Amino acid sequence: MASDDPFKGLLDPRFHGWPDLAIGWRNQIPMLLQMNFRVVAPDMMGYGKTVCQSVLSKGYIFDAVVSQEAPHVPPASISLYSFKRVADDIKELARQLGVSQIILGGHDWGGVIVYRIALWYPELVSHLFCICTPYRPPFKDFTPLEDIIKSGKLPNFGYQLQLASGQLEGAIQSRDQIRLLLNSIYGGRTSSGEPGVDVKNGVYLDRLPQLQDTPLVSKEMLDYYADEYARNGIHGTRKSIDSIVGGAALITRKQNFEDELALEKTTIDIPVLFIAATKDQALPPSMSKDMEKYIPNLTRKSMDTGHWALWEKPDQAVQAIYNDPYGPPLKGTSVTAQSAVPFFGRNESSVYAARA
Repeated sequence: MASDDPFKGLLDPRFHGWPDLAIGWRNQIPMLLQMNFRVVAPDMMGYGKTVCQSVLSKGYIFDAVVSQEAPHVPPASISLYSFKRVADDIKELARQLGVSQIILGGHDWGGVIVYRIALWYPELVSHLFCICTPYRPPFKDFTPLEDIIKSGKLPNFGYQLQLASGQLEGAIQSRDQIRLLLNSIYGGRTSSGEPGVDVKNGVYLDRLPQLQDTPLVSKEMLDYYADEYARNGIHGTRKSIDSIVGGAALITRKQNFEDELALEKTTIDIPVLFIAATKDQALPPSMSKDMEKYIPNLTRKSMDTGHWALWEKPDQAVQAIYNDPYGPPLKGTSVTAQSAVPFFGRNESSVYAARA
């Protein structure tokens, strides 16, 4: 990057959660590009394809950033899936891009990760925004999440026990079964309005074949997600993982705790924008009530959506991110975009991107 480049930071709004991919930010990337931002989007470890390539979409170049083939645990170390490892990877990515400071954004588990990157490398991150995910500081004492959930303190995390139990991995194996699972998590309901999943109990496997298509994504996009997840299957049990989010979050919890004992501080001093989704059952806004204790420069906004806010109201999500929370440093920056997957335009039934 030229020394006279006006770019002041790396805007990365594509840390995704589970079950998602970098393409989960597909509706926001074009608008951010038009606002003259630079956008870099890595898939989380274990997701996306294994070959880097460029994607040309409507005149914009989307340089592919993809994960290498994910190591399987065991025999690989669980530390390869820790938050510290992700932070190290992003620091190296910024170095390779020639960027001294970055702006981070995340959704769902991706939100947890961007907070941790800011803790591990505070000099690297100039601003941070997070959709749905509140900040929780590192714990001083370790308590297994299973115990917290069973005690009734976080009933909205009950679904994670199912993820870590191996039940889904045993029941969801074929590509079509994966599609049914994704449809349920993305909001598919039966003709009588019953959900395919709830945050306390997890996925209702017996309901999956009865669910109507979710209104949040097109059939073509749902097929794309199913194809991507079918490549490696649904993993995240206590015995093995090959992705950084989902059931892996429980398995890496002890590793993350041990790593974070070395952190010198647990507050985040940079400007942070937290965008709550008022109808989010997995991450209800009430979980964010104490964030000011740890983030003195916090801006709060909200969207009248459920958990998949980026898809439900994509334009509103961009406006919430862009409108003044960070002031001048975000405005007038240059833009490239990086993605591990083909870019789909706002009309998801049409593929606007072609692999170069």
